[in-house]
Amino acid sequence: MVSRLNDRSRKRKKWPFIVGGIILFFILVVGGGAFFVWNQVGKVVESMHSPLERDNDPERQDEINRLYSDSDAVNILLLGVDERDGDVGRSDTMILLSLNPRTDSMLMLSIPRDTYVNIPDRGMDKINHAYAFGEAAQTGGGTELSVETVEEAFDLPIHSYVRVNMEGFQQGIDALGGVTVQNSTAFSQDGHDFSEGNLTLNGEEALSYIRMRKEDSRGDMGRNERQRNVIVAAMDEAASFSSITKAGNILDILGNNVQTDLDMKRLQTLFTDYSGTRNNVETMEIEGDGQTIGGVWYYVVPDDEFNRIRSTITDHMEQK
Repeated sequence: MVSRLNDRSRKRKKWPFIVGGIILFFILVVGGGAFFVWNQVGKVVESMHSPLERDNDPERQDEINRLYSDSDAVNILLLGVDERDGDVGRSDTMILLSLNPRTDSMLMLSIPRDTYVNIPDRGMDKINHAYAFGEAAQTGGGTELSVETVEEAFDLPIHSYVRVNMEGFQQGIDALGGVTVQNSTAFSQDGHDFSEGNLTLNGEEALSYIRMRKEDSRGDMGRNERQRNVIVAAMDEAASFSSITKAGNILDILGNNVQTDLDMKRLQTLFTDYSGTRNNVETMEIEGDGQTIGGVWYYVVPDDEFNRIRSTITDHMEQK
């Protein structure tokens, strides 16, 4: 199911901070022009830059450089990781973005963390376990295995990744001066009441807004939709003049919370050639069923649904 978003439109649970980091990254990349004052962001980008082992392949680098230089469509995996002391962590949030600058459009696919897929060299398991398996085998290997798992599951290329830790959500939204979203269902969470209609949320309220799941009849799917709505709202807010004046604070939060294989040159290209994609965002959901296998609950997706998603994203990438 594909739906179009309106272009204008602390420890209890840590995963919302991950979504915040994702928001912060896209504030920098596609949110607003004045954030890219290069003499301010160079050190931040350098601290964020963390190539994968496969990025050492010259042929791969030549191909990706060609895509960016020709302003072709690219796919970016946003990976939110929940890490605790003594634990290698798991990827609690996965969002696949397909950016097509030729049509100024973006596809945003939320991948349920319990999706039942094959993890290379590990077998069938929840997709969010790929990070833990990879990290346990080699420090830094969690991101690599997560990217490989998503590529295999959907048979789609991942050209770049963004890995976000759990810090910065509330600070980032507050630095923007809040975000405005269209809320379809009234509910309460963490002492905050959210009515139907347009809502302007500060950082604390936005955290609670995307945290709620139990009162949503759609469970994780409803939560994922609210995540996407907040991301789009944050990008719109970042494009405004009032947000641009807060660039320094945003950059500090980014530098402490984001890793990516995007270097300065590719980030510049994303800004100059891909920033218009935020004005035409479509969201996708994965349709499947919850099943218990071996005493463990999984989100099982049929092959024809994987095929539908692959076909939709491929068509989006090929549009001129």
